[in-house]
Amino acid sequence: MGNNGAKIPTVLVVDDVEMNLMILEEILKDSYRVITAGNGKEALEILYHAEVLPKIILLDVFMPEMNGYEMLNVLRGDPQIHDSLRRIPVIFITTSDSESEALSAGAVDFISKPFQPEIVKLRVMNQIELKNYSDSLEAMVAEKAAEITSTLDNMLQAMANIIEYRNLESGSHVKRTQLFSKALINHVMDSSSPYAEELHGLEPDIIVKSVALHDVGKIGIPDKILLKPDKLDPEEFEIMKTHTIIGKNIIESILTHSDALYLKHCRDICYCHHERFDGKGYPRGLKGHDIPLSARIVSLVDVYDALVCERVYKKAFSHDEAIRIIGNGRETQFDPLLTDALIEIQDAFKEIFQQNQ
Repeated sequence: MGNNGAKIPTVLVVDDVEMNLMILEEILKDSYRVITAGNGKEALEILYHAEVLPKIILLDVFMPEMNGYEMLNVLRGDPQIHDSLRRIPVIFITTSDSESEALSAGAVDFISKPFQPEIVKLRVMNQIELKNYSDSLEAMVAEKAAEITSTLDNMLQAMANIIEYRNLESGSHVKRTQLFSKALINHVMDSSSPYAEELHGLEPDIIVKSVALHDVGKIGIPDKILLKPDKLDPEEFEIMKTHTIIGKNIIESILTHSDALYLKHCRDICYCHHERFDGKGYPRGLKGHDIPLSARIVSLVDVYDALVCERVYKKAFSHDEAIRIIGNGRETQFDPLLTDALIEIQDAFKEIFQQNQ
C-alpha cells in the first residue's frame, strides 16, 4: 500500500451511472484527485492495487455485480482486508428514503441525490479532516506506546542485570541466555521440528526479550542463601525454590494485560524454568508439554550456562562435559526434541559463550 499522505487527497467515487461520476468529478476536481469505478467489485480491485489509498470513498448503493452494501461488508468484515483499507471512511450516495439504512450499514455520512455541489464539498471535506485528525492521533499514540515499551524494556533489562551483579555474576549471564535462546529458537524454526509452527505463533523475539527476567525473583532470596559457597541444605533449598514464585509475582506487578504476550512469556519463564520434563521439578511439578515451551527452552540454556561458568559453589565444566550432562538429562530433566536441537548446534553455543564471557 502506498502513502496516504499525498499533497492532494484522493477520492474514490463508485457509481454505475456515468453521468453521476462526471458530476461528482467536476464538483471535486479542484481540491482532490478523483478516481472512479462502476461497481463495488471494480472499486475493490482499484483499492487492492492502489499505490496511494483514497482518503474517502463515495459509494452508490444500487449497482450491478456488487452493490454498495456488499462492498462495504467486504471492507469492514473480511479478515483478509488490510487494516488501512478497513479504516477508509465511506459516504453513501443515496436517495433520501435510504439514508437510515445507509448509516446503519456503517457509512460515516451520506450525500443525497440529486447532488448539491456545496453539500458534497463540505461533507467530503469534513470527513477527510476527521480522517486526518484520527490518523494523526493514532500515530501519536503509537509513537508514545513505542517510547513506553522502550523504557520498560530498558528498565527490565537493568533489573535483570542488577540481579546478576547481586548474584556475583558479571551481568553477561543475562546476555548469554538470550543469545543461546535466540540461536536455539531459530534452529528449531528453520528445521522440521514439531515446535516450529508453535514458535512462530509465540513471536520468538518477545520470548528472547523475556529471557532476561528468568531469575528476577532472586531479588527476594536472602544473601546467606543466594551467595552460599556450599551446597544448600534442604531448608535453604526450599527457600531458594521460591524465587520462581517471587519472580512471577514481580512480573505480574510490573506488566499489564496491554503487554499480553510479553507478560505471558515473562511470567511463564520466571515461574516454570525449573520445571522438569519428567514432572520432578518445581514449583508446581509440571510434566512434559504442560510446561510452557518458552520455559522448556530457558531450562536448557540456563543449565548450559550454569555448567560452563564458575559459580560460588562450583568450578566451571568444559563445553563437552556440559553437553554430555545435558544429553544425559534428555527426557528426564529436559524436553527431548529441544535437547536434540541444542546438541545439533552445540558449536554455536560454544562460540556464543567464548565471545560473551
